[in-house]
Amino acid sequence: MNKTKQPGTPSSYFRGLAFWYHLVAFLFFFVASLVLASSVLVPLSFAVLLFVLLTATSDQIGRVRLGGRAIPKWIAQLAAIALVIMGVGVVLSILSSQAGEVSQAFPRYEEKLTGILARVVSLVGQDNYAAALKALKQINLSGFAQGVIGSAGAFLSAFFLVLLYVPFMLIERTPMRAKIKLAVKDEETAEKVRRILDRTSDSIQRYVGIKTFASALTGFGSYLVMASVGLDFAETWAVLAFILNFIPTVGSIIGVALPTVVALVQFEEVIPLLIVLGGCGAVQFSVGNILEPMLLGRSLNLSPFMVILALTFWTAIWGVAGALMSVPITVCIMIVMSNIPATKPIAILMSGDGKIDT
Repeated sequence: MNKTKQPGTPSSYFRGLAFWYHLVAFLFFFVASLVLASSVLVPLSFAVLLFVLLTATSDQIGRVRLGGRAIPKWIAQLAAIALVIMGVGVVLSILSSQAGEVSQAFPRYEEKLTGILARVVSLVGQDNYAAALKALKQINLSGFAQGVIGSAGAFLSAFFLVLLYVPFMLIERTPMRAKIKLAVKDEETAEKVRRILDRTSDSIQRYVGIKTFASALTGFGSYLVMASVGLDFAETWAVLAFILNFIPTVGSIIGVALPTVVALVQFEEVIPLLIVLGGCGAVQFSVGNILEPMLLGRSLNLSPFMVILALTFWTAIWGVAGALMSVPITVCIMIVMSNIPATKPIAILMSGDGKIDT
């Protein structure tokens, strides 16, 4: 007489325990791999995002018609490469030209800011004033500035590796369709894979393109506000506003806080401070809460919890680079999952309202 094992038997319990053990072990080695291989994966991730931006720009240029005829594909690619290189060159030239001046100005800002804060803190009492002043003197803004500049130098050295990846990605773009056909023998499956890849690529291109446009608009609008009052190093703070716009929530706050602090220590009047604070805040709010949702729609919306979770996770893994890429990477993961039937429920849970346009 054969005895069948019931679901509650010890063997089924240990099988379930083994599944969770393997899952935890996989996640551990996955996170460890991300940390240990960061020197390779971070430039590669930047290269993928830059490649997506290039292809999106190239496709947009390719849709333009001159004299009723479409622009040749190779011309569109060259024009896209020229535009992206020009934009990157402007950003790098501003940062490199003003980095030394900003670093030299930090001690002056530090002294003024310490005095201002000390006067404010003195209102709470003499004892608290002495303790706060002692704490303020321990703040080394110059060392912080040098650390930021050092991080920027490390990023610039890694950027050459990014430039090495991108051309080979562009070369591989066209032959990939033929490779998929050779790799997947079943014609129906191959067509399904190509369809999923096309939808995923279009969605990612749309997100990266719109986000870059919105960030550029944020930087330009912030620069107009800061230049109108003659703020020191307005170009640098505008570039930082452009870069920080890729960091959710926190990036917008820092993008407004930095020029506001500079205005606080530079001007003796309150009007320029209010103009910088109100103007930059209005630009950040208008672009981030009105323009971006209108352009992106609801197809790429992440839930607020996923945004914070992604920011925390990728910052812990890759530092500032992870913070910059946290939302693009997470959105890309969500897009890929939304186009695969088996993982679409997870993508729905990751989204803001559960409605995903694919």
